[in-house]
Amino acid sequence: MGVAPARAIASAAVEVADRTRPHIAVRLLPFLFILYITNYLDRTSMAYAALGMSRDLGFSDREFGMGAGIFFISYVALQIPGALLVERWSARRMISATMIAWGSLTALTALVHTPGQLYVARFVLGVAEAGFFPGVIVYLSHWFMHEDRAKATSNFMGAIPLSFVIGSPIAGWILGHKWLAVEGWRWLFILEGLPAILLGAIAFFFLTDWPGEASWLAPGQRQWIEQKLQEEKPVSAQAITAWQALRSRAVLLLASLTFLNYFVLYSFAFWFPTMLKRQSGLSDVRVGLLGAVPYLATFIAMQVNGWHSDKGRERRWHSAVPLFIAATGLLGLISQPRSIPLSVALSTMVCMAYAYLPTFWAIPTELLSQSAAAAAVGMVNAVGSAAGFAGPYLFGYLNTRTGSFSYGLALMMVSALAGGLLILCTPRSARALVR
Repeated sequence: MGVAPARAIASAAVEVADRTRPHIAVRLLPFLFILYITNYLDRTSMAYAALGMSRDLGFSDREFGMGAGIFFISYVALQIPGALLVERWSARRMISATMIAWGSLTALTALVHTPGQLYVARFVLGVAEAGFFPGVIVYLSHWFMHEDRAKATSNFMGAIPLSFVIGSPIAGWILGHKWLAVEGWRWLFILEGLPAILLGAIAFFFLTDWPGEASWLAPGQRQWIEQKLQEEKPVSAQAITAWQALRSRAVLLLASLTFLNYFVLYSFAFWFPTMLKRQSGLSDVRVGLLGAVPYLATFIAMQVNGWHSDKGRERRWHSAVPLFIAATGLLGLISQPRSIPLSVALSTMVCMAYAYLPTFWAIPTELLSQSAAAAAVGMVNAVGSAAGFAGPYLFGYLNTRTGSFSYGLALMMVSALAGGLLILCTPRSARALVR
């Protein structure tokens, strides 16, 4: 083959790549982003509903912490099966079914009157949501190359802080209103459950499981992305089974540090509105508006961190540094400063911990084969999500026993620091995962 034909072929390949990569991103990421916002609105609704539930139902901090945390018992139990179902069955069917189920159950949470009813409602909701997050992480690996994966994950996970930016003011406003003799916090559950039902139905028809099935891509585009993803599979992928991945020390390390980091994220997400309300004495609406500020800054930080990580193909430091920033913010909050602007600034530093998520979750899908990655993502997220029970409950328990938020904040600070240090110990190759 002459030089000119070779250059023409290379130029054609670059042209296909330049068309295909943004085409896939524009088609999938905005929709997945909206789905995840809907998913995390449930976390927002629970955090702000606590303000109304404590007034109307007399729930203590300990009971609220248990209600917030018990969700994760069932959520954790079904993480690995959920992720494997996406890999071996169908992503669009799994995502659609989970959304319709969790939307219905979120709306039904409006009917609770006792702590026991709240515990049951949250436990069943955990069953419904279990397969969504690990399923989407695996799903992104079906479509995005290593070069684009952290950016894609950061775009998707940007929905976490943005859901608080959107949900906090709306939740604060809804709490202040009563319609048809029904308390605002009950309407909050109803109104935030309905979008999940609608979007779940749309997801069934909109999502495509694999590039080879994408009628919205040209044949040349389908062939190019399938070939690129095949080329990027780890060399040792055939030697690493799902079972080997699950029992490896490296995956156990990933799971352990995720528990520590999620302990910080979930504890803060559930208790931040309550801390801000008790410190400031502001109305629910103003608490909602102020509560959105840290998450708006976090949304920007997540996008920058994911972009910079892909640019340098570096994951560990980009995952650890946000946690060190969060630990510094928690150190400042332990003294419980009286200045509201200072508290919001320190809380913004704590929220920077979320910026570790997109770069960290790129690690297992880059190191492992598809089935092993699905199992590892499921296990890591399952162990990490156990902190969703331990964090909010233990924080509420410590506050009830001591009458101060400082002890819970100190525990969160230690967790953030330890989690950041452990991230720097994660393996750099697939071979290390089976040692």
